[in-house]
Amino acid sequence: MNIIGPDYLVFAVDDVALGTQFLTDYGLEDQGNGLFKALDGTGVIIRQTSDPSLPSWTHPTTNQLRKTIYGVADKATLDAIAGELAKDREVKTLADGSIESVDDMGFTLGFQVTVRRKLDLPGEQVNAPGASQRGFNVNGVNSGPNPPLPKPRSLSHVVYFVPDVDKAESFYVKRLGFRLSDRFVGMGPFLRPAGCIEHHTMFLIQTPAHLLGCEHFTFHMGGPTEVLLAGQNMKRKGYESYWGPGRHVMGSNWFWYFNSPFGCHIEYDADMDLHDDNWVPRVENAQADRSQIFLFNWRETWAPNGPDSQP
Repeated sequence: MNIIGPDYLVFAVDDVALGTQFLTDYGLEDQGNGLFKALDGTGVIIRQTSDPSLPSWTHPTTNQLRKTIYGVADKATLDAIAGELAKDREVKTLADGSIESVDDMGFTLGFQVTVRRKLDLPGEQVNAPGASQRGFNVNGVNSGPNPPLPKPRSLSHVVYFVPDVDKAESFYVKRLGFRLSDRFVGMGPFLRPAGCIEHHTMFLIQTPAHLLGCEHFTFHMGGPTEVLLAGQNMKRKGYESYWGPGRHVMGSNWFWYFNSPFGCHIEYDADMDLHDDNWVPRVENAQADRSQIFLFNWRETWAPNGPDSQP
């Protein structure tokens, strides 16, 4: 099935103003009516928790993700998904032409012809001995005192805590045609849909049932420098860093995670590996040194006698 990847994530929020401020500080564009978009049109939708249009969530967790909406290539793919899922569960056709159902863990899924726009933007380039990408007289960074803040480019992936990782994986692979990219033994798989060449759009993590929900979600940035600039901006605005900055092994993507008001973490990422069906999935033990090739902590200043230095 030609599923491209996640188009929108829909969250319930108790405080719409707080959610709005957070997402705009993160870098998404406020489109009104609770929609916040990245540069390619993918994004996040927030709704008041009491909004009757939200899918229900009956599990006793702090999870506030109510729906993951996947973009697909065309109407034929929508019809194929509807036909497959209708074999054993309800499939609703909504007024906008999208369809809605649930996965085997109880997460609500939507499918629509994708809103993603193809981006024509330069990515970060590197000059190195033997491989100079930028060439002569092209600066790698903005030389001004206040460089513009980078914008998230595209919704990258979503991570679920699930009580039965094998059952969850089987649903996405056997029913929706997702591919396995890599696996952490005892934790879970990195998956990508057939219409996506990125290392993963989903990671499933085995956890006790009371933790069922979204662990984090993330948007792609234009390169590692943009991850650091965006994360630095979040730190300066007073948001709490959860993990990073650093770089993963599985997927190779740079990362920086922050606590969010949505009952989960939010990440910036950049430079994820691309794969086709010739890729042979790796199987690794879920150790710290296999989840990050390095990790370092952000600080306000480098100066040895700066305001945060210790006597």
